[in-house]
Amino acid sequence: MKNIDNHYLQLLSHTYPTIAEASTEIINLQAILNLPKGTEHFLADLHGEHNAFRHVLKNASGNIKRKVKELFGVSMRETEIRELCTLIYYPEEKIGIVKQDESDIDDWYHITIHRLVKVCRDVSSKYTRSKVRKSLPEDFSYIIEELLHEHTDDEDKTDYVSAIIDTIITTGRADDFIIAICNVIQYLSIDQLHILGDIFDRGPGAHIILDTLYNYHKWDIQWGNHDILWMGATAGNNACICNVIRLSLRYANMTTLEDGYGINLMALATFAMDVYGDDPATEFLPKVLDESIKLDDKTRLLMARMHKAISVLQFKEEARIMAKHPNWNMTDNDMLSKVDYARGVCTINGKEYVMRSCHFPTIDPANPTALTPEEEALMSRLRHSFMVSEKLLKHIKSIFRHGCMYAVYNNNLLFHASIPLNDDGSLKEVEIAPGKWCKGKDLMHQTGMIIRSAFQNDTEEAERQYAIDYFLYLWCGKDSPLFDKSKMATFERYFLTDKETHHEEKGNYFKLRDNEKVVESILDAFGVEGPNRHIINGHVPVHVRSGETPIKANGKLMVIDGGFSEAYHAETGIAGYTLVYHSRGFQLVQHEPFTTAHDAIINGKDIKSSIHIVEMSAHRMRVADTDKGKEIQSQIDDLRSLLYAYRHGIIPELGRRSR
Repeated sequence: MKNIDNHYLQLLSHTYPTIAEASTEIINLQAILNLPKGTEHFLADLHGEHNAFRHVLKNASGNIKRKVKELFGVSMRETEIRELCTLIYYPEEKIGIVKQDESDIDDWYHITIHRLVKVCRDVSSKYTRSKVRKSLPEDFSYIIEELLHEHTDDEDKTDYVSAIIDTIITTGRADDFIIAICNVIQYLSIDQLHILGDIFDRGPGAHIILDTLYNYHKWDIQWGNHDILWMGATAGNNACICNVIRLSLRYANMTTLEDGYGINLMALATFAMDVYGDDPATEFLPKVLDESIKLDDKTRLLMARMHKAISVLQFKEEARIMAKHPNWNMTDNDMLSKVDYARGVCTINGKEYVMRSCHFPTIDPANPTALTPEEEALMSRLRHSFMVSEKLLKHIKSIFRHGCMYAVYNNNLLFHASIPLNDDGSLKEVEIAPGKWCKGKDLMHQTGMIIRSAFQNDTEEAERQYAIDYFLYLWCGKDSPLFDKSKMATFERYFLTDKETHHEEKGNYFKLRDNEKVVESILDAFGVEGPNRHIINGHVPVHVRSGETPIKANGKLMVIDGGFSEAYHAETGIAGYTLVYHSRGFQLVQHEPFTTAHDAIINGKDIKSSIHIVEMSAHRMRVADTDKGKEIQSQIDDLRSLLYAYRHGIIPELGRRSR
């Protein structure tokens, strides 16, 4: 029996004032422990690919189609299964198409509702009635609950069930009911969604992904380097602002900035035309990934000049911040000060490299990192535009509310990129503030605290300004757990043809993460216990096309960045992963490129996915085997102590509560 303070038991007695009520709750909780473990889905590096992301949520990474095939594989043709799945994913749109083509819509309603109820019953089977009830829409809560728990194979209930469905149709509520139950199926198919960072950049719909997540029932995020970049921009870090705009221009992706968050780039366009109007800016022409984006030559040239203007401004702002913080050991990253502008060469480690272009009208060779008055004015306007964007701040706050640098769920350690390591695989101490050194779990925790302090009004001004500056270090600092490379060679890739200057040496974590002993030591350092424990990462795309496997360290580490972003499809050979952790174990779902939602609705095109078994459990895992199960068991122990206190007169029963 747990030894619990009587004061705590007295507080607990207000919730469970009688022996009967405490006993009933124990029975309920004990039953929950024996339910199958809920299904967790892990996704990483979404990079603005909102259409593919939303479809993966709708089809539960292919799990809904698998269940439909299990239920109806014998009784339905493949085309019918595809039609039913499309209806579940996109009910409103699909109903509109069906009503145009179907001659007997009432018959279609009857058949479809019966099938949807059967699917809903299957996906809800691992949850308590209470949890299912909470997921139901208010308008149809009672009706759906009745249908889920009554079966037409019970002769006494056949007429009852048929009458319910008939009445749904005759009262004109069939469309609304189908939409409602399809949404419930989607809701119950994923119990917990884990996002391992990098929602932003490259693709056009980061804001749409965050709108979707904002209303999603249960999700968490481990911040990625691109998320940190946008956090820094929102906090007012000039270098982060420039990086965000540069990446948007590089991929011809202005939708998130302009349409999503209302960032006004007119001042940048005007500045670029005035200052770089005679510059061909060839190396800055945008990489158009989305075939639907059609740019004429004039627009492409304007974007290239804007791209160059913001890049030069970025290099200046980065150098100024790095100079403020010599403890970061990043002053050598000031590339503008290494250029001989008269000769057109850049000197790195004593070796001269010829510049592609040396047209820098805003740079004073005597003071290359100084901003011109026009650049100062431009930077001020851009910073204001970011900091007054209400929607951007709302989304950043949502990322704060649902995440941090790392998390541990059910014996799985989740973080986006790396844990800084020494050459021998031991945890590396990193100076995160002058005189303050951290490593491992403490490093991740303290980093998260610094990030949050940038947005807190009660943070001392000097500390808050350091936190705002620190976003740049997290983006490109050598020992940043979100970067962990020797340098970020942005300047070199733009201006130097010699590819040896483009090389970014990966940190020890990436070199040693296939070493099982190293992975085990990291898990130990984070207090992750159990025989089946893992590290799950994103960040570095897995080159499936080249034969690389996402499973490393004898199954102890899984990298689930399969190239969700279209920018990586050619490199990885696939279009992303979903790691699914259900009651039977781990499955890795490998996705092919998604076309469009329209194609899915009209032609029934689903994402083609293949399932790879990663690790299966010897027994079916139940809630008792999870973190939630430990919490519930602790509640049961507390309630048993309360029962003991009631029965032995230590605490009097308060009496049954009025209903």
